[in-house]
Amino acid sequence: MNIVGRRPVVEGPDLVASLTVPLHFADATFDTYRPDPSFPSQAAALTAARAFASGVNGRVRRNSAGRGLYLDGGFGVGKTHLLAAMASSVDSRAAFGTFVEYTHLVGALGFASAREALAGFRLVCIDEFELDDPGDTVLMARLMRELADAGVALAATSNTLPDSLGEGRFAADDFRREIQAVARVFDVVTIDGPDYRHRGELAFVISTSEAVALASEKWGGVAESWPELVEDLSHVHPSRLGAYVEGVRYLGLTSVAPLGDQSQALRVVSLVDRLYEADVSIVACGESLGEVFPAEMLAGGYRKKYFRALSRLSAMCAGE
Repeated sequence: MNIVGRRPVVEGPDLVASLTVPLHFADATFDTYRPDPSFPSQAAALTAARAFASGVNGRVRRNSAGRGLYLDGGFGVGKTHLLAAMASSVDSRAAFGTFVEYTHLVGALGFASAREALAGFRLVCIDEFELDDPGDTVLMARLMRELADAGVALAATSNTLPDSLGEGRFAADDFRREIQAVARVFDVVTIDGPDYRHRGELAFVISTSEAVALASEKWGGVAESWPELVEDLSHVHPSRLGAYVEGVRYLGLTSVAPLGDQSQALRVVSLVDRLYEADVSIVACGESLGEVFPAEMLAGGYRKKYFRALSRLSAMCAGE
């Protein structure tokens, strides 16, 4: 089995049906969230998320504008866990997807049809809310406003406060009205704390080519050349990456090397998110996966994305 060369086609209705809590967070509930007592904001976020979900479930009629809950915080503090818990508590009446999945849904169905489909849910959950370009900013500002006006509750996670979305990525000041429109929909809850996946330094084990080969022989195992995989990602839309890695349980990577440009790096971030959500374990040889994002990228406008990807890569290398 290989993933390089896959060209999955995902139709509009399938995109709507796929807006569910991913495998990695399938068992996430409010009761399984463990707040760190050293950071009271975590317990406060749990209380806020539980109350928000209870409010969504308690609404008999949607005769008023929907409200939103925005979980802001660094990576590894349990934002997605709480988002998944909210979605699961609302059951089939909740949609759960990443930011890019919603933008692609609009592209696939058209704005009116996408809005109509999402308006059928009581709760729309948006993981990793990010404004990377002007087009997404205008699109999502309108979608959030119209869904809220239709009485849909909204919940989102991000590592950037709503008023600061887009900074360092495009001329955000030119779209301040749209960004503020997004911010007005949400009540913000900030979560502090260290990355729960790594209480110390990130660890990346460099394996041997033999270990990579053994991983590929397991059920659901795949071995790919890192350079070939990175190049192949340029031919796959980020919204189709879930289908791209479908069936993979173990991923062996050979010839790992630093990424050459930002476009490659952002595509790898999207891939890492889908692999992590699918509970894939990684074995890699070559250079360390901890070095794939060069220092200048880790100091730039997308640094939070890259550090999140490194955290998740390290967890997958450890089999977590």
